[in-house]
Amino acid sequence: MDVDERIDIAESSIGNELVEHGGELVEHEGDDMVVEPHEGMEFESEDAAKIFYDEYARRIGFVMRVMSCRRSERDGRILARRLGCNKEGYCVSIRGKFGNVRKPRPSTREGCKAMIHVKFDKSGKWVITKFVKDHNHPLVVAPREARQTLDEKDKKIQELTAELRNKKRLCATYQEQLSAFVKIVEDHSEKLSKKVKNAVENLKEFESIEQELMQHT
Repeated sequence: MDVDERIDIAESSIGNELVEHGGELVEHEGDDMVVEPHEGMEFESEDAAKIFYDEYARRIGFVMRVMSCRRSERDGRILARRLGCNKEGYCVSIRGKFGNVRKPRPSTREGCKAMIHVKFDKSGKWVITKFVKDHNHPLVVAPREARQTLDEKDKKIQELTAELRNKKRLCATYQEQLSAFVKIVEDHSEKLSKKVKNAVENLKEFESIEQELMQHT
């Protein structure tokens, strides 16, 4: 069994699993079947939703962009996320603010509205609450070889992202330990300051008593 056959089997398995969870297979470019998002589709996690929409984007012919999110005011965790097309929005020109731009780069933004909105549901699942299908630009499907290259790139990005998260957790742990150490030092300094103050007061009191004794001798 060659690589292409294994990829086809894997993609078929993913499609069947999504259909069981409410996904719908639609035909795209001949015999290529694509699982299309729809409102109410559920995922086990935010990352699972990202992986699904990223794969859908590749199969349809656009590049996914991770866009805005809504966080909990209580603990800061993400409650909702918007995933869209990398041609979403428009580039804002800064010409005139910082002088003339010699070689402006071509903009990749075309105001595309295609997107999905997923949010964390009380059931513990992530659910698509909005799906905009249509793009306002041509879709270009990458060949299988390019998709395999993108998979390797995405895997590396995921590894680096996981490493960055671990580093952030490690930094947070060090910060907590440092804060605890500073608190111990501050408490010790405060206690030492009180002891020095008491010693000075006792010394003054002793000197006062000594002076009184000298006066009576």
